[in-house]
Amino acid sequence: MKIGYPCINNSITRYAPSTFRLASYSENRLVQTIKDNLIHLNQILRYNVKNNLLFFRISSDLIPFASHPICKLNWRRIYRSAFEEIGDFIKSHNVRISMHPDQFVILNSPNTKTVESSINELKYHSSILDAMCLDETAKIQIHVGGLYKNKQEAIDRFIRTFNRISKFVDCSIEKRLVIENDDHLYNLRDCFSINQETGIPIVFDVFHHELLNNEEPMLIALQKAMSTWNICSDGLPIVDYSSQNKVNGEENKGRKGRHAESIDLILFKRFLKETQDLDFDIMLEIKDKEKSALKALEVLRTNKYYCT
Repeated sequence: MKIGYPCINNSITRYAPSTFRLASYSENRLVQTIKDNLIHLNQILRYNVKNNLLFFRISSDLIPFASHPICKLNWRRIYRSAFEEIGDFIKSHNVRISMHPDQFVILNSPNTKTVESSINELKYHSSILDAMCLDETAKIQIHVGGLYKNKQEAIDRFIRTFNRISKFVDCSIEKRLVIENDDHLYNLRDCFSINQETGIPIVFDVFHHELLNNEEPMLIALQKAMSTWNICSDGLPIVDYSSQNKVNGEENKGRKGRHAESIDLILFKRFLKETQDLDFDIMLEIKDKEKSALKALEVLRTNKYYCT
């Protein structure tokens, strides 16, 4: 079991912004921003390895505007050695990597342009992982998308789009893509229906399942999601973990679904105890990032749940 966190490390000072506005675009500025982003990613990965945090979600901002028509820079060629160096570090220290495009990646949209833009964004994310020479256990995680007044038709569109990708897009999207259950529209059962038609593994989001489910107990739901993974090719299943944000010790009932500012160790220990016979990697979607990840890792170290 690996513990990880997404995108940002608040313990490492960032001296340069990770992106910039489209109105300020220039190739020189892009070149410098990519260079700064790769240096900062190196710093984060080294911090993580030093602290035994061996799961990390790389920010989608690594290459600003990479999927936008304005970007003509051949960044894979220019930064080939830098990407390979990062990939070698990741592999030599057995770090798990994932990426999570923004919510505008919608494969089940009825709008053709939206779907094409979404596929281009997935190509970009896949190219990042390919440039690092990472295997298929480095995943790209997305939500199913919108309902568009008819869930079944939306699910069918997602399946058709994925099949189009798998047949016609020359990159590793098909083997890297995973979907997660969300807290408003698509629960685990919906994701499982997509998996049955496509083979796409399901990332089980514990918090989302609490908010949207078909009354399946958490453990049974988790096991069902885990069954969609091929450990040999996909690696261990990924679980997203968080809990409801609290204000003055009470749940913020007006904003259901807001992730916690810091990990609730009582709830986390309860979760580990309930799932102690299962093996998966945990992505902590908690606001204070590495601080909660270090606390979670200490729980693993000081209890029987931890193994190396």
